[in-house]
Amino acid sequence: MPQRSDSRLSVLHTAAILAACLAFLAFQYLVVGLTPMHILIVVLFSALYFAHPTTRKLAIAMLPFIAFGVTYDWMRLWPNYKVNPIDIQPIYEAEKHLFGIPADGSVITPNEYFSIHNHPVADALSGFFYLCWVPLPIAFGLWLLFHGERRWYAHFALVFLFVNWLGFCGYYIHPAAPPWYAMNFGFEPDFSTPGNVGGLARFDELVGIPVFHSIYVGNANIFAAVPSLHAAYMLIATIYAILSKRHPAVIAVFAIITMGIWWTAVYSCHHYVIDVLLGIATAFVGVLLFEQVLMRIPPFRRFVERFTQLI
Repeated sequence: MPQRSDSRLSVLHTAAILAACLAFLAFQYLVVGLTPMHILIVVLFSALYFAHPTTRKLAIAMLPFIAFGVTYDWMRLWPNYKVNPIDIQPIYEAEKHLFGIPADGSVITPNEYFSIHNHPVADALSGFFYLCWVPLPIAFGLWLLFHGERRWYAHFALVFLFVNWLGFCGYYIHPAAPPWYAMNFGFEPDFSTPGNVGGLARFDELVGIPVFHSIYVGNANIFAAVPSLHAAYMLIATIYAILSKRHPAVIAVFAIITMGIWWTAVYSCHHYVIDVLLGIATAFVGVLLFEQVLMRIPPFRRFVERFTQLI
């Protein structure tokens, strides 16, 4: 009898997972828009989940990162510029007031300065730093997982998702245009404007491959610059490298890449200094809320503990 019960539970469990995957694909197809990437994610998740108990743990462990991508994609259903007015000129003027650089009798933003004063070495570094912004945090998380640091992985991955959700709330509270928009199109919003690589186009030209063009050309919402989540991701990885007591050399490398991303965000005209500072603040607030507030709520703590056991 116990064997039959376990078998039945296993069948129900398998059916539930497959039903959830099919429901996700159906929702994407009917409501959001289905792409080959969505299909690939479902196929990979299913393959990992059903292949072996060890790969099942990896599939579950990746759920926070999958949820991050899905949530970002679903923001297309109700764009932030339909919720609140877009900030284009006020943030540009504030940037000049706070961080403006004197030039020929006037004041320009740091972005405008770098659009004039740039160098191939700086272009190469900017591309390297920006290519690290998501892959390296995910790689760090997987390193923690594969080295048996399940608790630290769980906290890091869930905080990564939580900070994203905080940032997405910021997008809706204060929709804002990136610097390249003001520099190229002025201060009137045009919702048909496609994504733009900004100063990262120089990196593409340098390597002869449209690396960033392929990333930014399909950007669903260009008016989501505040806060800069580019500034947050590697900072989260650096914080958890410190909290989990990684080797000082690892922490130093993470810190350098983190600051490199901050600089690149401004150098490439993708973010104002204001955006970067708000992104840094979002990361710290997210970590503090998670570790000092949410983890003190018994149901949430039990959820995290259960997630840790499953991976």
